[in-house]
Amino acid sequence: MLKVGDRVPEFLSKDQDGTIIKLSDYKGQKLIVFFYPKANTPGCTAEACNLRDNFNALKAAGYELLGVSADSGKKQSNFKDKYDLPFPLLADEDHTVINAFGVWGPKKFMGKEYEGIIRTTFIIDEEGVVERVIDKVKTKDHAAQILD
Repeated sequence: MLKVGDRVPEFLSKDQDGTIIKLSDYKGQKLIVFFYPKANTPGCTAEACNLRDNFNALKAAGYELLGVSADSGKKQSNFKDKYDLPFPLLADEDHTVINAFGVWGPKKFMGKEYEGIIRTTFIIDEEGVVERVIDKVKTKDHAAQILD
């Protein structure tokens, strides 16, 4: 997993509409990249909606946002439309971005172990360097964690 001080490797992925998004598109801007396990699940919905509800405050603090999961473009598009999310959602089905950040790994849910996306948020500075990593995401209060 990327750590504070690491340079984020250039990545390229498609968003919910099939538009290609690259890290370099955000050069000179502060960027929040939040990884979530699955669109339209309770925790991921709470997290995305909390960021939506605080979008103006995050923008005012100078941040751009990108959500990432391994869902298809169609699922990401439905999720974005259903909850009126004002930021792009990357459909990282081939795990290019997930692997670049190192957020795929062992998880436990209801006593079962499996591999999946580890819910993590990266705050990246204007030069593409990780400024902060939030690995204990509070889905219902995530914007406050970022803005603190």
